[in-house]
Amino acid sequence: MLKMPSRVELCPLTLADQDEFCTLVQASSELYLPWMQLPATAEEFQTWMRRFDDGTNRGFLIRVRETGAAAGMVNINSIIRGRYQGASLGYAAFAPSAGHGYMTEGLAATLQYAFTDLRLHRLEANIRSANKASLALVQRLGFRYEGVSPAYLYVNGGWRDHERWSITAPNPWTPDPTLPEV
Repeated sequence: MLKMPSRVELCPLTLADQDEFCTLVQASSELYLPWMQLPATAEEFQTWMRRFDDGTNRGFLIRVRETGAAAGMVNINSIIRGRYQGASLGYAAFAPSAGHGYMTEGLAATLQYAFTDLRLHRLEANIRSANKASLALVQRLGFRYEGVSPAYLYVNGGWRDHERWSITAPNPWTPDPTLPEV
């Protein structure tokens, strides 16, 4: 896992972030479309925020420490406990801050949080093969290529194949109490 001084911080996404988030999504759609769709209106944002209510999904803004600007967003999705102790990641840069390495640092901070605070063992990133920027990002962070998942996610009007990349917690790792001993 990549260790680096952080120019960014992870800030939990809240309803108070709605206007800033939607404005940045509207300004940044060329960066992540057709790979994903993020809420661009107040109504879409409020509906989307409900996914974080039960704790199985966590949403964050990646903020530049020096300015407070939101450089991107990251979600830890579908947290599964028990024998799996894993989740998947979703993330997107925001155009005004793209290309400055903030997403690399933000995802590195997300990995640290997921493996230390949440005590997850495994994270996956599922990425369309044509999304070269996202593939380069996970490779920089030490993710391993595991293969292609056919018709994995419904994106942009159809079921799309995705490359599956994963990373596991570094040793030593302190397991969550929900991990069975046997």
